[in-house]
Amino acid sequence: MEDAGHRLKRARERLNLRYRDVEQASNRIAELRQNKEFSIALSRLSDIENKGTVPTIYRLYSLCAIYRLDLTQVLEWYGVDLAVLPAEAAALPLEDTHLLGFGPAIHGEVQVPLVIDPGVDLSQTTYLSRAIRRWGRLPLSLLNAVDLMHHRYAFVGSEDWFMYPILQPGALVLIDESRRKIVNSGWNNEFDRPIYFLEHRGGCVVGWCTLNGGQLVLQPHPASQCSPVVYAHPSEIDVIGQVSGVAMILDQGKRRRTRVGAG
Repeated sequence: MEDAGHRLKRARERLNLRYRDVEQASNRIAELRQNKEFSIALSRLSDIENKGTVPTIYRLYSLCAIYRLDLTQVLEWYGVDLAVLPAEAAALPLEDTHLLGFGPAIHGEVQVPLVIDPGVDLSQTTYLSRAIRRWGRLPLSLLNAVDLMHHRYAFVGSEDWFMYPILQPGALVLIDESRRKIVNSGWNNEFDRPIYFLEHRGGCVVGWCTLNGGQLVLQPHPASQCSPVVYAHPSEIDVIGQVSGVAMILDQGKRRRTRVGAG
């Protein structure tokens, strides 16, 4: 693969610019900026093109201005992909709540489902991974922290109140299929307790689980006013995996619902 220095050289040659031309143009930028760091000497330009010398951010800016190149693209030539900046930031969590400073120049793309089977009933909890007809890329850079195409995810039905308020109706949940074993203990509070996504003959369900011999008890959140459901395991129900992520809108109007769904 052609290295970044050679790409910059080709960009210069396409414009029929000599080393001296680039030096003079960079001096003009340095003058306008009142910062000599933007200047590029003849010997430095030769090293950048032929010896793999990495230019400073100032010189790289000057080269992009002189050659009419996109700075974001040239950074990619040097292995710096701004599109993944938000995702890598998300992978390095901070303890304190904070604002994100990423500007509109940081776009990025993620794999998302573009076409879903029109027969999907959104009032029921749905295993969306089986309903996707076509994938595509959209500029939603923050979601790059989650490799959606290689996970499974599901939609909590608009009438499924089983895990309310932890999982509200309409929530999109990410499923970790590597964690299918039911654990009956090991958490300190309801937020630590594993939530499972399961499938049975009548459809899909999501909730807390307790396994007792050959019986799997699907347990709702107490605030949901739903009742536990017992299944024979594994003959009547299959554990798809644990819920490892969720995206949902906090709609206060839903708190004033007049009916309770059974999930």
